Amino acid sequence: MSRKNPMNRKLKNEELERLEISEFKEAEKSPILIILDNIRSLNNIGSVFRTSDAFLIEKIYLCGITAQPPHNDIRKTALGSTETVDWEYYDDTIDIVKKLKAEGVKICSIEQAENATMLNDFKPQPKTKYAFVFGNEVKGVAQDVVNASDEVIEIPQYGTKHSLNISVSCGVVIWDVFSKIHKSDA
Repeated sequence: MSRKNPMNRKLKNEELERLEISEFKEAEKSPILIILDNIRSLNNIGSVFRTSDAFLIEKIYLCGITAQPPHNDIRKTALGSTETVDWEYYDDTIDIVKKLKAEGVKICSIEQAENATMLNDFKPQPKTKYAFVFGNEVKGVAQDVVNASDEVIEIPQYGTKHSLNISVSCGVVIWDVFSKIHKSDA
């Protein structure tokens, strides 16, 4: 006979106290921006929107061949988050990188590169806004964007493949930086 543990009861959707779209739009956002550099997969794009919604990301910049909402394949994984998270399209990733740098935003490419900072060693600075650039599923972040970045951050990996899906990489980085920022707020 199994015993029920009331501490492990799954919550129902109505118990999750989720923000309404209007509340999300008014909520204070994390000082994090996301730049998608030529992402091919619409499912990856939708997943990045969904993760960005979960952590109150201020804005996503869709660049180059990265598809834009509305699109059914983005919608499948985004689950409505294209309606909550602000986004903007740029033909060329380097244009938004230069614009944000001019506004004082720190640009961090997520890439495997010489002299990269390992994500576990990355320490976000207080009162600083960051834009994290995630690259194409095959080619990664374009070299000119890497060159223009203030910092390159690498996700440590210990297996044989040495690559993660872009939506997984985005989730790992957002969670890590979000938790570090909010730990310093405490």
